Amino acid sequence: MTSLVGTGVLLRFNLRRDRLMIPVWVAVNTLMVLSMPNTLKGLYGTEAERADLLDQVATNASFRALIGPVFDDSLGALTAWRVGVYAGALAAVTGLLVVVRHTRDEEESGRQELLSSGVVGRRASLTAALLAAAVASGVLALLVTAGLAGQGVTGALAFGLGLAAVGMLFATTAAIVAQLTESARLARGLTAGVLGVAFVLRASGDSASTDGSSVLTWLSPLGWLSQLRPFAAERWWVLLLFAAAIAGQGALAYVLAGRRDVGMSFVPTRPGPPVGRLGTAGALAWRLQRGALLGWSLGFFLAGVVYGGLTDGVADLVGDNEKAREIFERTGGHSGITDAFLASMTGMLGLVAALYVVASVLRLHGEETSMRAEPVLANAVGRLRWASGHLVIAFGGSALIMLLAGLGFAVGYGKEVGPVLGACLVQVAAVWVVGGLAVLLYGLAPRVAPLAWGVAGAVLLFGWVGPALDVPRTVLNLSPFGHLPKLPGGGMEWGPVLVLLVLAAALVTGGLAGLRRRDLTT
Repeated sequence: MTSLVGTGVLLRFNLRRDRLMIPVWVAVNTLMVLSMPNTLKGLYGTEAERADLLDQVATNASFRALIGPVFDDSLGALTAWRVGVYAGALAAVTGLLVVVRHTRDEEESGRQELLSSGVVGRRASLTAALLAAAVASGVLALLVTAGLAGQGVTGALAFGLGLAAVGMLFATTAAIVAQLTESARLARGLTAGVLGVAFVLRASGDSASTDGSSVLTWLSPLGWLSQLRPFAAERWWVLLLFAAAIAGQGALAYVLAGRRDVGMSFVPTRPGPPVGRLGTAGALAWRLQRGALLGWSLGFFLAGVVYGGLTDGVADLVGDNEKAREIFERTGGHSGITDAFLASMTGMLGLVAALYVVASVLRLHGEETSMRAEPVLANAVGRLRWASGHLVIAFGGSALIMLLAGLGFAVGYGKEVGPVLGACLVQVAAVWVVGGLAVLLYGLAPRVAPLAWGVAGAVLLFGWVGPALDVPRTVLNLSPFGHLPKLPGGGMEWGPVLVLLVLAAALVTGGLAGLRRRDLTT
């Protein structure tokens, strides 16, 4: 047990460091789930409407691939169907971020070596990281269970436990990957790649069968969550699959952690070429961020293809349901259900792109706090030149992924290429405002720079849940996305777009001015 000495102290330290990140991620996930019952009640208030929905999902393979199969017509079962896959993915992201941050990030920055010089056991750091992820998953389970208890206590408990199980499964996956790689960035990317594979397997399996009985569905933890069947004759034994996977992966992570030195990995980093190609700060930024940009680009293109392929079936799914039509129109405008759907989906991808730009901007913060920026700035490289390399990747990359999303829509939908591309690119103005705020926080007050994640989460919540709950327009307008024209279908309004671009430029300028004047973090 000496290998666990100091776990309690490290856990308290981890939770203190995550006192903003964990509550934000859990709150966004919880509010997304708890907003659904009332929304679905307004959309499908009668048994006939719910029965018609079940028939539409059963005959529409594309929507089963996107959301999953539905097993019952109760509001609880429809809630688990509508948000289960995405709430599970969000719980998985929370778990992997927490674990990587408190394991590989700590080793990469050198803080773990300092901690290990005290009375800290060999596996205490890993244990504390997994316990921090367990706290996040447990709070999510409690909130979801309490919030959905009115739909049925048993189903609410099953759904809450399922979400927590997905979060912990990917937390233990991240724990294994963190032992294999030397880079925190690579650990996050590989674990996120596993999550992407899980989504693809589930989507492929659910599209092939109406009840999720495909082998591909059972190969995915996200498929296990839907097969738990909350509010629809729960299959409690599915939780045993999660328990076995979590225990097996956790045991493997502990074995690996005990067989390597701090800072080392089982898969060493490949040496670079003998002749250096990082002659500029911009080239270094590209080298550091190209993997993430490639992953986001591929994901956005594929998302565009999927959403584009769903467009023709939207009118059939909505049918004569006026309330469903109203939600699409509040999100995407009043120009017809097809254009409203396209506007809604391009807007949703814009909200997700805000997460990319925040992550890319905050790479500056990571380079500074890990003291990798100092050797670069010790040469003939000014702060603005160093920062501009990363900001070009952040802001240019966000425009690139939205462009690729538009091309994906064009491939999937096959019509109206120009309007759909324009609808995607107009989102860039609002994305840049969120990125500009991240630059401002980093430049003026680096200690609170992670608050940019909270801003991005709030923007995502407003855009995702707000229209469904018919939130007042004054609240939605707190988000920069609330001022964009509804394209395609609506008229192009250049005024708000130009104002957002000017605001983004002002925020970036203020952030760079602050970076130029302040001391570097030590």
